[in-house]
Amino acid sequence: MKRTLALIFAIAATVSAQPATRRATNLATLVAYPGFYHGRPIVIVGNVTLERDQLRISDDNGSIHLIFKGSAPDGLDEVRGEFWDLGRMKADDIRLSTYDLRATFKMDPDAPWPRPGEVTAIIATAVAPAVTPNAPSIRGIVLNPSRYLDQKVSITGQFSGRNLLGEMPDAPGKSRYDFVLRSTDAAIWVVNMRPKLKDVAGKDVELGLDARIDTGRWLTLRGTVQQGRGLLLLDAEPGSLQFGKAPTDVKTEEDVIRVPAGPPPEVIFSAPTDEETDVPMATTVRIQFSRDLDQPTLKGRINAHYLESQSAERGEPVTPPAAFTFVYSPANRVLELKFTKPLERFRTMRVELADGIVGTDGQPLKAWTLTFMLGGA
Repeated sequence: MKRTLALIFAIAATVSAQPATRRATNLATLVAYPGFYHGRPIVIVGNVTLERDQLRISDDNGSIHLIFKGSAPDGLDEVRGEFWDLGRMKADDIRLSTYDLRATFKMDPDAPWPRPGEVTAIIATAVAPAVTPNAPSIRGIVLNPSRYLDQKVSITGQFSGRNLLGEMPDAPGKSRYDFVLRSTDAAIWVVNMRPKLKDVAGKDVELGLDARIDTGRWLTLRGTVQQGRGLLLLDAEPGSLQFGKAPTDVKTEEDVIRVPAGPPPEVIFSAPTDEETDVPMATTVRIQFSRDLDQPTLKGRINAHYLESQSAERGEPVTPPAAFTFVYSPANRVLELKFTKPLERFRTMRVELADGIVGTDGQPLKAWTLTFMLGGA
């Protein structure tokens, strides 16, 4: 038997040339991060009920106002629509023009406008019976968290690095190697596991947490489903990570991941800093980058030398060399230059990164120069 619920329905918000991707979520996450989901199309599972003249969708973590014109099936429902946080909208927003704010959102239009998070709602476009998942999947876990919480599961998903596709509202901060797995319109954090595994040839492969080039890889692993600060986590079982295959039922347009070109890597820090003076002669140069680099492209593109103009001032026929070795650390994206002998006092040193150095996804590093003045000790 169906409950006929005649409620207000609004025309969808203005459609942009590039519609936002629908995201599977749950009430705990939605309540914890309303700013992240505001204005985005979502899918969520819960019990749809009428409470004091207001339609709501609820589960064990609470409830949210639902605006829908139509009939909602008895039992657990899957709701698709757009999430609104009215505190992040303006009173003259065109999307609100067809609503009676007092009747629909229980707001006094003459009172101060609500703050972000105070008045929220899902503007539903469809409500249908929820399908109970036969086996755990990323989407099934995200939509039905209470069903899997504290349970050990095996999942398959596409590697998304350290939230490279921006699918998660926040990071759990459990370890330095936390990464996201996604499938169709859902995603979950994997914690306490370094994304390092063996390929078919038995060779160790470490996926780049900040390298979009690895987001095409499918992985399978086991772990225990947990929840914290509204985020769903999979506490990974050591040794369970393996390469996997894309599900054969991933066929729809929305299931295809389109990875936009990432921003090019750039230098974000150096020690010494540019134009620093009185730098010790035994200094080591450290350069940190915003994204991981393709290490082979560093070879032959790093140069360190004294200024030739100073040699001319000193009457030297040839500028002395400044021999060095370098090491690149992918874990913290730091390039370290060590000089094979102490540098010469009161000289100016210049370190140059030439064109041709690229990130792990092929984005080029802009040519960069560091200049510093050595002291007398």
